Amino acid sequence: DVILSERTAGNTGIISDLRFPMLGEHNVQNCLAAIAVAMEMGMTPDEITTALAGFGGVGRRFETKGVSGGVTVIDDYGHHPVEIRAALQAGRMLCGTNKLVAVVQPHRYSRLADLFDDFCACFNDADEVLVADVYAAGEAPIDGIDKNALVTGLRDRGHRGPAPLESREDLAREILQRTENGDLVMCLGAGDITSWAAALANEMDILRGGAS
Repeated sequence: DVILSERTAGNTGIISDLRFPMLGEHNVQNCLAAIAVAMEMGMTPDEITTALAGFGGVGRRFETKGVSGGVTVIDDYGHHPVEIRAALQAGRMLCGTNKLVAVVQPHRYSRLADLFDDFCACFNDADEVLVADVYAAGEAPIDGIDKNALVTGLRDRGHRGPAPLESREDLAREILQRTENGDLVMCLGAGDITSWAAALANEMDILRGGAS
């Protein structure tokens, strides 16, 4: 239920039996903001309830791309530490005590350098982290800022499972070795990792020897 209170104008009330098919505290906050706007626009509680229940989400925001052997593959645009942390919190809510494997493609050398400490601290909800090469987005490399530096930074801060992804072609094999039925894989980044996520479940099926 949603309770409307502390409004500076208009009526207060309760919207009951609300269903919102998105995980994560950040999505709940967005939902509440949308409800407030809808009420100001004159929508009825029934209209709001129906609209939110049918909301299909936004592309590349916690988007399910496939399932292989009971392992779900999620694609998320998160490429800033705050976004990554929020996405992984939602992932943890979804998979519970099952394993959550994050596959991250850092976006821009400058962003990784400027926010390095934040990147090293935003993966706590992931059991394992595979770090791909930095997606340069036109930037020149920065000495000492690469996937291996991030892996080392994660280890230094106590993360239990970071590792470099040597190549995109290794991804399906790495995921098969690390996951089982009920686990969750989240591909994170603003670069071409979205195409990796789209193909991953099928590539895992092929390595298994057939469709799941």
